[in-house]
Amino acid sequence: MREDKVSEERRQVFYAVNADNTQSRTIVGDSQEVVEFHDDTGIRIWYNDLTVHYPAHWHTAIEIILPMENYYETVIQDQMFHLEPGDIMIIPPREIHSIIAPETGNRFIFMIDMTSIAGIHGFATVSSVIARPLHITKQDFPYIYDDIYQILIQMRNEYFNQNEFAELSIFSLLINLLVKLGTNHIESLPIFNGMRVYKQKEYVQKFNDVMDYIDTHYMEELDLNEIASSIGFSKYHFSRLFKQYTNYTFCNYISHRRVQAAEELLAQPDLSITEIALQSGFPSISTFNRIFRQYKSCTPSEYRNKNNQYDVSSYKR
Repeated sequence: MREDKVSEERRQVFYAVNADNTQSRTIVGDSQEVVEFHDDTGIRIWYNDLTVHYPAHWHTAIEIILPMENYYETVIQDQMFHLEPGDIMIIPPREIHSIIAPETGNRFIFMIDMTSIAGIHGFATVSSVIARPLHITKQDFPYIYDDIYQILIQMRNEYFNQNEFAELSIFSLLINLLVKLGTNHIESLPIFNGMRVYKQKEYVQKFNDVMDYIDTHYMEELDLNEIASSIGFSKYHFSRLFKQYTNYTFCNYISHRRVQAAEELLAQPDLSITEIALQSGFPSISTFNRIFRQYKSCTPSEYRNKNNQYDVSSYKR
């Protein structure tokens, strides 16, 4: 059953837990927000009943928005998402977005740094599912909506009740949430229609292995023919299946992963653009500049310059 109302007593508890935060927003360069995680845990869950609008920004944490009373709106990649109470919005790390609040209402905002779980087998596959914004409603995700909603409520309760193993519990719940998203994605793929269960598991294992391999070897030259052959597929069959499995073509996914790596390296001022290009797997500076601009709408140098100047905004959460 969805919880729509929050008592005044609960509101005070929700605010008290976040008393360690300065309540101001630190913006790096033009738009990067530096999230102040709770007690250095990599987790921050907000009870937000403010009418403040948040202009275009991004952060390295994944963000999950759960409105409880009244709507909430976010703009991502020029697309407006209107969230009704109970809707769930998952915003990928490093995705530029803005938020529009109504005159009244409240919602929970989950900010989590997923670095600590990024190396787990299968995470690379799930990361392709959440590489784009997900607006989860009961209508569009009927088989997993209730489970996802209840997981978020459990995460919220662990956080605000300050249970002894809250951090461990929240990350375990997050992993469960990601597993449900990944499983739902796989079960909806046309390639598995009518396929026997043992064959489905074989395909999933093969593609999870491929995704993990790419995640650890993206900086190297990756050959489509060799990777397809390594799991027993022709180049054409593999390409078709990979597109369905990840929502990316093979080449686009490699570029996406390399740009992700470059974004992290650009934060290190001691590395030159050439060094970053090579460490990210790009064969040349010109290729690096071209592909990076396609994904981030600016060159690597412009991206670095934008995010080298610190500015603390004047308004609070």
